[in-house]
Amino acid sequence: MRWGTLCGVAAGALWGLVFVVPLLLPDYPAPLLAFGRYLAFGLIAMPLAWWDRTALAQLHRADWLQALRLAAIGSITFYLLLTSAIQLAGVPLPTLIASGALPVAIAVASNLRAGRAALPWGQLFPSLGLILGGIALVNHHELQALQHSSASQLQDYGLGIGLALVAMLCWTWYPIRNADWLRAHPGVSSRTWATAQGLVTLPMALVGFAISWLWLQQDGLGFTTPLGPRPWEFVCGMFAAGLVGSWLGALCWNAACQHLPTTMSGQLIVCETLSALAYGFALRQQFPPTETVAGIALLVAGVLWALHSRGTQSPQAAPAAPAVRTPQHTATHPPH
Repeated sequence: MRWGTLCGVAAGALWGLVFVVPLLLPDYPAPLLAFGRYLAFGLIAMPLAWWDRTALAQLHRADWLQALRLAAIGSITFYLLLTSAIQLAGVPLPTLIASGALPVAIAVASNLRAGRAALPWGQLFPSLGLILGGIALVNHHELQALQHSSASQLQDYGLGIGLALVAMLCWTWYPIRNADWLRAHPGVSSRTWATAQGLVTLPMALVGFAISWLWLQQDGLGFTTPLGPRPWEFVCGMFAAGLVGSWLGALCWNAACQHLPTTMSGQLIVCETLSALAYGFALRQQFPPTETVAGIALLVAGVLWALHSRGTQSPQAAPAAPAVRTPQHTATHPPH
């Protein structure tokens, strides 16, 4: 239990790094950051593909197309939206929206699907109320900090929140569809499926990165080389996001899932949100104000309420958000 808990906390701390990369590289536009991260991720998948070559050869054309859809929406599009949201609106609120509320958002989506009941609505509404209250508190503080800002800055903030909401929709759709595919193909290991998604990500990321760089050359922003004006920082950031934030984080998460019950490992997902917020405020060199701390506490309480409600469900009930998200992490990123 102790080892599993430590691994789960470590996974959250590593995943939180991808939320601050856009702040560490503010002069790099979101498309270059998103495609750069998954270019690194796809390169990591190539040696793993040789290891899994026999199992990969058994996948059909429809399987590869599904891997392509999942990678395009759940990986590249999600991170493109997230990096844009963070650069426009900062870390706190986009993190709470795109990551913190995700377990309950998945439960809501599962409830809306025909023939599936993740959680009774009566048990889900209190969680939603707590999460929305937490988001409102953080949003109120961020708006107060922007009260003397220009109209364009307020417009950027609003656009960032909108992008964070769309990012949350992407990650709400992704784990449900990904888990559906895994349940429909019990003979395919999560390692093989992870490698397949990494392989289809590579050409998309390569093409997207090349187009983004060519477009930036026309804007005179100093991108005379593919690595931009700060090549060393950019390479380190992409390495951290693509290798540490994805592969090593998944390794720790898989270890946590092997040693902990699903309900308990699901609660540890909150560590990702808390880590991202801690990194963001560290970069601001300030302690979170009381209103923001209260908002974060409400969000965590809402997620834990939903997970506790799921844990008290009967065995016949369909899995809620954590049970859906668990295979997402083990199947999205490269395995052990």
